[in-house]
Amino acid sequence: MLIGEYEHSVDVKGRLIMPSKLREDIGEKFVVTKGLDGCLFVFSLKEWEIFQEKLRALPVSNKNARDFSRFFLAGAIECEIDKQGRFLITSNLREFASLDKDVVIIGVTTRLEIWDRDKWKAYNSDENISAETIAENMSMLGI
Repeated sequence: MLIGEYEHSVDVKGRLIMPSKLREDIGEKFVVTKGLDGCLFVFSLKEWEIFQEKLRALPVSNKNARDFSRFFLAGAIECEIDKQGRFLITSNLREFASLDKDVVIIGVTTRLEIWDRDKWKAYNSDENISAETIAENMSMLGI
C-alpha cells in the first residue's frame, strides 16, 4: 500500500531517490505524469493500466474528455529505478510541478504524489485545509 510522507531532494541531473519503503509497491518500473493541484502523479504499471482504461472509455467526441486525456497522457513517462534507488524526472515535469530541490513524496493508496516541499507545506497548512471541513464534504460522498 502506498502511504506515508517522505522528504528528499532532486539532484542537479533531475534524479530523485524512491523511498525504499515504497519501492516494492510501486515496482522497478512505473509511470510519472502531471497531477492535479500542481504535483506529479506516480503510478505502478498495474495502476497506470487501470487509469488508462478509464481514459480510453471517455468519449472522444467530448472536449472535456479529450482535454483530460491529453493532460495526463502527453507528458507521461515510464521511469525505472537505477542501482542507487533513483529515477529521472524529465525537465518538463519538474517545471510543471515547480520541483527545484526539496520535494515531498506522499503515498495516496493507489499512487504517489511528488510535491515541491514549500508548495506541499502551503497546501497542507491550517489556513488552506481543515480536517473537519474535509470530513464534512466527504460525508456527501458517503464516507
